[in-house]
Amino acid sequence: MSDEVTFRVFRGEPDADGDPFGQMVDYTVEIEEGMVVLDVIHRIQAEQAPDLACRWNCKAGKCGSCSAEVNGHPRLMCMMRMDEILKETPEGAPVTIQPMKAFPVVKDLVTDVSGNFEIKKKIKPFKPRKPDAEDGTWRMAQEDVDRVQEFRKCIECFLCQDVCHVLREHSLHDEFIGPRFLVYTAALEMHPLDTEDRTTELKDAHGIGYCNITKCCTNVCPEHITITDNAIIPLKERVVDKHYDPLGKVWRWFHGAEEDKAAAPAEDQS
Repeated sequence: MSDEVTFRVFRGEPDADGDPFGQMVDYTVEIEEGMVVLDVIHRIQAEQAPDLACRWNCKAGKCGSCSAEVNGHPRLMCMMRMDEILKETPEGAPVTIQPMKAFPVVKDLVTDVSGNFEIKKKIKPFKPRKPDAEDGTWRMAQEDVDRVQEFRKCIECFLCQDVCHVLREHSLHDEFIGPRFLVYTAALEMHPLDTEDRTTELKDAHGIGYCNITKCCTNVCPEHITITDNAIIPLKERVVDKHYDPLGKVWRWFHGAEEDKAAAPAEDQS
């Protein structure tokens, strides 16, 4: 059993100034049982518009390549079944497919996400403590290891970046690293072996204060990473503890002064 459904797909590419230029084009496609949105795009390419640009790879929800906005929501096209899409689409209305709004359009449904990889380079890398044993190995509690495993599921589809209002509506790409890279930073900060302090960068250059924890990033994550509660909020707490807690500042100053006093005799003896 098959039905014909109208899809309204963005077609266009940047103009001379780099701004998206194009229009929504309607395509009528025969839908069969079990199809996903990416199947529809492939059918349009095969039967009606061979020049329709679309990025994809695994078709299994693990490469993060086919990110787009289906009916206005950031999604992986390969993971959205057409029966579910048709249920949410008003009767008589077309299914809309557009490129991610937060990134520059290359052509049609393809966006330029290369800026994300430049952001990653600005984050301080992993800095392990000295080995715990003479054979060069470390000892870690399983609970501490488990805490960061969730963050490693990220497939860098950048749907969380796309839905984030700071990037999507206000285009503050130079001031805010976005939820994907707050997750990346959390994986480093919470690693039981890491000794690097990234709180100053989070507060200033990385703009963590822009996030107002609406949880929209968590809601769109195809890997079901609890981005807001498990990554962003703990990082915010670390920034507050380090830079805004007056008692914490006094404690660190006093603790540091005591360390200096303890180190002084050793320096004199040397």
